[in-house]
Amino acid sequence: MVNEGPNQEESDDTPAPESALQADPSVSVHPSVSINPSVSVHPSSSAHPSALAQPSGLAHSSSSGPEDLSVIKVSRRRWAVVLVFSCYSMCNSFQWIQYGSINNIFMHFYGVSAFAIDWLSMCYMLTYIPLLLPVAWLLEKFGLRTIALTGSALNCLGAWVKLGSLKPHLFPVTVVGQLICSVAQVFILGMPSRIASVWFGANEVSTACSVAVFGNQLGIAIGFLVPPVLVPNIEDRDELAYHISIMFYIIGGVATLLLILVIIVFKEKPKYPPSRAQSLSYALTSPDASYLGSIVRLFKNLNFVLLVITYGLNAGAFYALSTLLNRMVIWHYPGEEVNAGRIGLTIVIAGILGAVISGIWLDRSKTYNFFMTGYLPLGFEFAVELTYPESEGISSGLLNISAQVFGIIFTISQGQIIDNYGTKPGNIFLCVFLTLGAALTAFIKADLRRQKANKETLENKLQEEEEESNTSKVPTAVSEDHL
Repeated sequence: MVNEGPNQEESDDTPAPESALQADPSVSVHPSVSINPSVSVHPSSSAHPSALAQPSGLAHSSSSGPEDLSVIKVSRRRWAVVLVFSCYSMCNSFQWIQYGSINNIFMHFYGVSAFAIDWLSMCYMLTYIPLLLPVAWLLEKFGLRTIALTGSALNCLGAWVKLGSLKPHLFPVTVVGQLICSVAQVFILGMPSRIASVWFGANEVSTACSVAVFGNQLGIAIGFLVPPVLVPNIEDRDELAYHISIMFYIIGGVATLLLILVIIVFKEKPKYPPSRAQSLSYALTSPDASYLGSIVRLFKNLNFVLLVITYGLNAGAFYALSTLLNRMVIWHYPGEEVNAGRIGLTIVIAGILGAVISGIWLDRSKTYNFFMTGYLPLGFEFAVELTYPESEGISSGLLNISAQVFGIIFTISQGQIIDNYGTKPGNIFLCVFLTLGAALTAFIKADLRRQKANKETLENKLQEEEEESNTSKVPTAVSEDHL
């Protein structure tokens, strides 16, 4: 039986000798890993016919897969890859919330309305919607490394552009810088589940996805905490520009360092697939497969559609709360920007703990619809399970589109409610939709197709080994009877 746990680590560039593969039962080879028909009959996860028609899916891999699909190993590089990704995701999410966490201070510095500052947050949500499908196509076409380099480069560029906006009349420049960062986000948000599937074993994918999402949440937490400390609420705009420049220079330096790390550390994929499900996914990949057809199949999957709605309601409410938190606190407690940041920090830290705990728990229990805490990594991984073997980038991207749409609707609506009726009705508005999301979650059936693929290929392997063993004993039995 193949061991897919953390202890089975091999160098990316050192393949095992053929004799060792034959002698070592812990390494699976392609004759014993077959494509079980039950994997491909699901309506929303059927592969292209040309892929299924092949006599041996693993023997005819696509060019985008690892060099050898017959060997299942995990790579030592996997943790470095996910940590680097987590760090530049953190940098990008910090830039998303750095304006909203001190909304009133930037209003004073640039002389604009609260709604204008809100749009510096909402532009992240708005740009994601039209750009998701092109970026998801690029992910399928060019792979993880290209997308990672593009995302980190855009994040770095946006950070440095903002340094050109340190005058009150240069608000349009900071808008341009934030728009560049928002485009970078499109190259980041859909990657956690893809990185987890491509680099990590079957018993690690949920934990890895949680680590990848952890960076995004940590960035938001730092974005709540640090800006109120670095940029005090003072009247002198020249001095205010100095404090803002410190924040912008720090984030620009960090973004540059992370871009260099991505160039050095980030690799397209490990030499060998880390799990049976990933090996099978490579085998089912067809260059002729319809991209739009995959999206259509996903929306025919009722469980996935329900997940898209509930994820959007939950994440959209979080986006709105994060954007408007400073306004809500300052409404009741003027001058308490630092404490508003601490409240935001507390919210996000609780979510981070939930995400990590959920990821570890999921790798052991696979009870995907059990939690509401830590919904971000849970949603990504649950989507992959419900839609396997469809692309992780597409399923995660559709979840994020739902979150951005609801985020824009909730932010604008709650902002108007706060301005006209106060903070309490605004919070009640969010609570109603969060309750609806919790209720709909109960109707999602845990159809864990990726786990079934891992289990079925293992069962096929054991069955074939047993048949081979029985076959090898037949000549001996016949010979004895003849004697």
